[in-house]
Amino acid sequence: MSVLKWNDIDTVLLDMDGTLLDLNYDNVLWNERLPQRYANHHGVTAHAARATLERHFVETRHTIEHYCLDYWARFTQLDMLELHRELTHLIRYRPHAEAFLDRLKATGRRAVLVTNAHRDGFDIKDELTGLTERLDHVVSSHDFRAPKESAEFWTRLNESLPFDASRSVLIDDNAAVLSAAERHGISQLITVSQPDSGRPPRNDLAHASFNNFDEIMP
Repeated sequence: MSVLKWNDIDTVLLDMDGTLLDLNYDNVLWNERLPQRYANHHGVTAHAARATLERHFVETRHTIEHYCLDYWARFTQLDMLELHRELTHLIRYRPHAEAFLDRLKATGRRAVLVTNAHRDGFDIKDELTGLTERLDHVVSSHDFRAPKESAEFWTRLNESLPFDASRSVLIDDNAAVLSAAERHGISQLITVSQPDSGRPPRNDLAHASFNNFDEIMP
């Protein structure tokens, strides 16, 4: 039985990376390929490159810059879109995510993608997955210049795309985002136990969790 109360849900808010799509692509890109290219471009050791990038990841966490490809292109002096395209063979849906989206459409519920991904990065993934065709709306935090971890994002989202928070669910792998949505009044929240297929499932999660989408089908 699904942990979600589907009779109380009209709007389904869905994260992309680590929720609908395998986070392995993003982790390989940011944690492996980017440090390699940064080291080569700047003539530093792999260790130094990783240290520089990881320090900056921490400094920008939960800000819109953290998710902005234009920002990282300036900081690294690298073509971030080229890096994204090099790894497109790793872009894939998480287990049963496609069937889940098709089932949502069949039930008449509204499916809205809410992502921190930059629009340019989203477009690359959309070309390969056809996400847009399976959703009613696609919203990037860059549309509002506010990350999903902020109260401003949820206020702006509700203004631009009115929905009843008390009859909505957010499915996301980011605990800080889920907490922000909870403060906004979204009644049902659920997270993903294994967002990256290349890493083991997570334990001690703050919210109810699932792994494969067939576990929470409407």
